[in-house]
Amino acid sequence: MELAVYNKEGVDTGRTVSLDDAIFGIEPNDHAIYLDVKQYLANQRQGTHKSKERWEIRGSTRKIKRQKGTGTARAGSLKSPVFVGGGRIFGPKPRDYSFKLNKKVKVLARISALAYKAKNQGIVVLEDFQMDAPKTKDFVQMQKNLQIDGKKSLFVFAESNKNVYMSSRNLQKTKVITLSDLNTYNIMDASVLVISENTINKINNPET
Repeated sequence: MELAVYNKEGVDTGRTVSLDDAIFGIEPNDHAIYLDVKQYLANQRQGTHKSKERWEIRGSTRKIKRQKGTGTARAGSLKSPVFVGGGRIFGPKPRDYSFKLNKKVKVLARISALAYKAKNQGIVVLEDFQMDAPKTKDFVQMQKNLQIDGKKSLFVFAESNKNVYMSSRNLQKTKVITLSDLNTYNIMDASVLVISENTINKINNPET
């Protein structure tokens, strides 16, 4: 598969890049994508949730009323879960939600996500460029030139570019990352991937 290379003015440069069929042309594995996204979201959870159980509630242990003759259920403590302010039964406790996932599964999930984007024509190849200074207005204009304004876009560059990142960080539907930070969740979450020309070459030849 070949894609045209566009510059930041949205003009076709006349050059094309080839997408490696071993990455962008495979049959996507939905279950691998599910597992990788599940692990990513699980790793984002702090797991610091905590509620007090009955033994952790401060207060008197005095029996609040006599055992019989009241016409209501017997009660021995205000810390009981049936009373307002009492402890909670089997409440949440701090825990670690992360789990292990084999590297080969993660790699399969990532290239499956890329294959989905290629199949759905959700990849735009952008000519390598630099920004002399952070300017959100110029970044928004570039998105309009590429006809992706209003879409949830993920820009992927081979190396970090502070000015590009600073120009985009206030845009709600736009995210800029480096290739080393690319993961299955970010790929699937975006409507369109904008990948620099140099980054495509690195994806096609990961060993270089």
